[in-house]
Amino acid sequence: MHAVRILAVINQKGGVGKTTTVANLGAAIAASGRDICVVDLDAQTHLTLHLGIEPGTPSASIYDVLVCDAPLASVVLPIAPHLWLVPSVIDLAGGEIELVGMVRREQILRDRIGAANLPYEFLLIDCPPSLGLLTLNALAAADEVIIPLQPHFLALQGLGKLLETVSLVRRRINPKLRVGGVVLCMYESTTRLAAEVVADLRGFFDAARGAAVPWAEARIFQTVIRRNVKLAESPSHGKTIFDYEPHSNGAADYRALADEFLTCYPAPADNVPAGATLAPSASMDPSPDAPADTGVQPVAAGALPSLSLQTEQPQPQ
Repeated sequence: MHAVRILAVINQKGGVGKTTTVANLGAAIAASGRDICVVDLDAQTHLTLHLGIEPGTPSASIYDVLVCDAPLASVVLPIAPHLWLVPSVIDLAGGEIELVGMVRREQILRDRIGAANLPYEFLLIDCPPSLGLLTLNALAAADEVIIPLQPHFLALQGLGKLLETVSLVRRRINPKLRVGGVVLCMYESTTRLAAEVVADLRGFFDAARGAAVPWAEARIFQTVIRRNVKLAESPSHGKTIFDYEPHSNGAADYRALADEFLTCYPAPADNVPAGATLAPSASMDPSPDAPADTGVQPVAAGALPSLSLQTEQPQPQ
């Protein structure tokens, strides 16, 4: 059996599209025939609600896995063909306090995943909007970090603290951890600010190529998620965007993102679904109603303050 790829979707800033991305990217990956399990690690239970499950209705949740030593496989719920969910519950808010006194408290989720022998190709973790103990558990378990980012200046500044945390976790707990990429959400191609933020972000990642930092190979996904009211409406109906409004811009964007994502993670040779095909990628037409191309030109110096992050220096042996 192939090893599951574990990706933590994380940003300590709330409202940037983490849960929307986990739910809809997960659904689009499943629609392509690739097995994926999404994990709701947030006590707000938004991912659980988004996928049509009432929190507390399942007999067990991620709380039981972390606090009560339940096997991970025992709490997994089937949602759709090739798509599974580990639900959350509001009790997880207190669970973070309960974890504080436990041995290896930052590595409990990693230990549970390691003992589970999961049959999925991907495990996509929806992290809470904080850099607390639950998020540290996700980072300790993950192979890669995916960062949804709204292209605003303050979001860019918050990225610095997030990357510092990723660097610290890699140095002390999870040496394989790296930043896989940034997904631009709520993107408005008609604004200059979005282009300036992307240019600043691109320059920062380009400067880190070859450095001893977790984001040295990070990509900015070319597919961006446009601001779309249907994406905001679908969670209240307990549906992904593909079930709620399959012909919307939001559905087209997440299909295109799934196509791009899966080119980065080819299926194992022994696990290619027979006859599986991906939905056509959305056109990168620069018009406001088409997915915007993030290949922007550099802006003049001083248009935005630089993303000031120090690269990690090799530690003395």
